[in-house]
Amino acid sequence: MRPALRRVWGMVYRHLALFRRSWPRLLELMYFPILQMLVWGFLTSWIAAQGGASGRGVAAAAAGALLGGVLLWEVALRSQMGVAISFLEEIWSRNLGHIFVSPLRPRELLAALMVVSLGRTLVGVLPAVGLAWVLYGFGLFSMGPVVVGFFAALCLMGWAVALGVTAMVLRHGAGAEALAWSVLFGLAPFSAVFYPVSALPDWVQPLALALPAAHVFEGMRAALLDGHVAWGHLGAAYGLDALWLGLMGWTFLAQFRRARESGALLSVGE
Repeated sequence: MRPALRRVWGMVYRHLALFRRSWPRLLELMYFPILQMLVWGFLTSWIAAQGGASGRGVAAAAAGALLGGVLLWEVALRSQMGVAISFLEEIWSRNLGHIFVSPLRPRELLAALMVVSLGRTLVGVLPAVGLAWVLYGFGLFSMGPVVVGFFAALCLMGWAVALGVTAMVLRHGAGAEALAWSVLFGLAPFSAVFYPVSALPDWVQPLALALPAAHVFEGMRAALLDGHVAWGHLGAAYGLDALWLGLMGWTFLAQFRRARESGALLSVGE
């Protein structure tokens, strides 16, 4: 194994060992996605039942789009929190300065955190997807292989937001830690999770279309309601993901370099 891959695997294994020895950590990963799916699932079941005989098909399709939005939004949330919280755990354990005494590079740390985040996201979201099919008859994968593209695009957006959050933590310390839980919720009204971009005020729509998630959810509704893949929206989502990741990655690395030069790596979070 190449030295860089060995260092990345070492960081990944450190976090895997934490989960292997603590079942409450695994339970926490699944708890909120399942809770969200149950709450919104009962709501969508009620909405579908209100359609009557003539409009039941339309109501069921709208309810399915709503539940699909809930499940896919959890992908963005879990991927963002997976990176941000794993990074914060290094700070809380006073381990950040120690791991960089080793030959570990910042890019290798980020690669490891993204691998850990992907695992956390799969463990958290897939049980909720399975229960949605068992309890409500909604199959997220009924959209076909394109759902993997939606999943990946939202993961990339979550990672980009997490890089911005961790950069803020390096810059402002413990005062910015709450952003790890809150920042993506602030983007939800503009991400078109539960309604199309056209439902937003005209002056807000350009802001929404600058978010990769808005294009993902527009594409999801096209797949569920119209039965076709909106490749334009999916391509726009990946293009914006590349832009966001490049900008946030540069911001993180610049702030990390500044924190290392000032000695803040040893005191961040205090």
